Amino acid sequence: MTATYQGASAAAIQSHYDRGNDFYALWLDETRSYSCALWDGADDTLLAAQERKLDYLATGANARGAARVLDVGCGWGGMLHRLVRRYDVSEVVGLTLANEQAAHIRSWADARYDVRVENWIDHDPSTRDGAAYDAIVSIGAFEHFADFGMTRPARIDAYRRFFDRCHEWLPRGGRLALQTNVKGNNVRMDRRTVKDLLFIVDHIFPESELPWTSEILEASERRFDLVSVRNDADHYARTCQEWLDRLLAQRARAEELVGEQRVADYERYLRASVNGFRDRHLGLARLVFERV
Repeated sequence: MTATYQGASAAAIQSHYDRGNDFYALWLDETRSYSCALWDGADDTLLAAQERKLDYLATGANARGAARVLDVGCGWGGMLHRLVRRYDVSEVVGLTLANEQAAHIRSWADARYDVRVENWIDHDPSTRDGAAYDAIVSIGAFEHFADFGMTRPARIDAYRRFFDRCHEWLPRGGRLALQTNVKGNNVRMDRRTVKDLLFIVDHIFPESELPWTSEILEASERRFDLVSVRNDADHYARTCQEWLDRLLAQRARAEELVGEQRVADYERYLRASVNGFRDRHLGLARLVFERV
């Protein structure tokens, strides 16, 4: 590969995330967090677990009281809202490639929120004096930074470009809090598992690939120190099961919004995800990095 991969195209991202905000609102929590929650106990609720996840990453990024924080892959704005309302961040910038996500955020955001439909590769932070951002968070976007079938060196090259940009945008000691799905270390799969995981690649998240945790760490070397990392595969199995249960409970309305086949595809994808995380074919990494 002669040039660094640019990440999943806008068309690929929109094919998944621009399925209608009302559809996702049926089965996500009130923050519309479409990523792994952080659970605490059998009686925990999805909303509480998602808010705990946001707090874990915001705290890891040292975001409290920051002047300006970037969220790469901001989704429907749950982290942006939490940073402003709970962590007293003066300005937040959110990047997404999904038009409907951006429209949702703009429907409630004020002047403290700057949401942009653009690739982080093309991002111009319009810096003030000094570093562009005091902290950076990215939740569930890293999976779209490489494509299925790319070689390991090509993936690391693509990931390194992301860390280069974050290094450029942060001050010395500034932190990046990153959450991403990763490949699991249980590589023994039956035929059904292989088919289901390939279905997710082909039909749910096109132009995307999961990293190995080692690839993330290698790409960050000489740019960031690793502060902490945890693998919460079991937390994502529980999150996907909760989403599936909520979708099944709202199936009739979901079919009205996106059609019977699309709902069936999502049910298959969520069931496969529950099994993949439970059986450790998939992992969920939460990492905190500090700029050197």
